[in-house]
Amino acid sequence: QVQLVESGGGLVQAGGSLRLSCVASGRTFTNYDMGWFRQAPGKEREFVAAITWTGYSTYYADSVKGRFTISRDNAKSTVYLKMNSLNSEDTAVYYCAAARNFFGDTYSHEGTYDYWGQGTQVTVSS
Repeated sequence: QVQLVESGGGLVQAGGSLRLSCVASGRTFTNYDMGWFRQAPGKEREFVAAITWTGYSTYYADSVKGRFTISRDNAKSTVYLKMNSLNSEDTAVYYCAAARNFFGDTYSHEGTYDYWGQGTQVTVSS
């Protein structure tokens, strides 16, 4: 089992920034590729960003490319999501997730991930 705990969400004005953190425990962190997803009110959960266990490869949804940055610190078993230039469409609950491996473009599919955190709320006021 892997336990994931997100933090760093909150209320921010449009144009502002936040950094989300997700701390993993229970299994060797470097065994897992990691991803961030989000779910806005009334919408399905969607892919945001992903990173391989080495940190060498990162992937982003088109809607956040150039504004969000995913990174990880394997020594701290933590994955981060730095979010800049936030707008109202970024308002959502953000979830981190762990996957044993990505294959091809499966990093954007929820079914690829084995473990999920409980989420952290991000609200962007306009």
